[in-house]
Amino acid sequence: MDLRIFTEPQQGASYADLLRVARTAEDAGFDAFFRSDHYRAMGGVSGEPGPTDAWTTLSALAVQTERIALGTLVTSATFRLPGPLAITVAQADQMSGGRIELGLGAGWFEAEHTGYGIPFPPLAERFERLAEQLEIVTGLWTTPAGQPYSFSGEHYTVVDSPGLPKPARPIPVIIGGKGPRRTPALAARFATEFNIPFTPLDEAAPQYERVAQACTDAGRDPSELVLSAAHTLVIGRDDAEVARRAEAVGGGTGPLESNPLAGSPAQIVDALGRWRERTGITRVYLQALDLTDLDALELVASEVAPQLR
Repeated sequence: MDLRIFTEPQQGASYADLLRVARTAEDAGFDAFFRSDHYRAMGGVSGEPGPTDAWTTLSALAVQTERIALGTLVTSATFRLPGPLAITVAQADQMSGGRIELGLGAGWFEAEHTGYGIPFPPLAERFERLAEQLEIVTGLWTTPAGQPYSFSGEHYTVVDSPGLPKPARPIPVIIGGKGPRRTPALAARFATEFNIPFTPLDEAAPQYERVAQACTDAGRDPSELVLSAAHTLVIGRDDAEVARRAEAVGGGTGPLESNPLAGSPAQIVDALGRWRERTGITRVYLQALDLTDLDALELVASEVAPQLR
């Protein structure tokens, strides 16, 4: 099972903080370093020193790390036009030597849009724009060099684009969420990976099944799709350490069926095993909310990861 570090820098983190965590994750043997793509803090915190742009961050990390995969969970389709997004992500992939992955979603946090002058259309339109962005971004990347790419949709039109730059290799596309119809259909069409964040096992399992059925309906082998989950990391060597870390991140010690990353290393290994057996997931994103607590990452690397390989 792949274990990936997932950060939420809008809650308050500098680039130096993110670089330190990314390098720690790389040195500890984690599969990837991911970050959210948000421009405003949540949950009543100030977010100081302020938001950092996801793709600016990942482009810098691309040249300041060596092995670890880098990506977003997830970029909002409302933030960027599809053509410039394709250019930005492909350039970051070239800078990294082929280590970039793109998570792309419809966007949901209205306050970050109004707070920074970003249009926030109704939900139905956001999903329409997401579908067109997926079509355009992947089309620009995969059209053979020297051939123009065009697209005509309700929200975006592309005419005779050179489709440059090309990424260093086919960039994995991650789609996620709990929507019962549109989300599985988009994943079946465009995704390399399907992710369900912060969802109990009994709710997540049926969604993975819906995605598998959407793949079958689209004529795609469901086994082609990587299945993943994301949960908050609250690990400790004993109950007291778990409680201390839970308090530091504002909770997260519910039943392991709800959060398989809360508890002792042995409890986490057992819980992830149950998730893997029931859902077929092969990848987990460990949401690290306390970016100063590098010991928690090292504990996972030394006592959890070896048992899941």
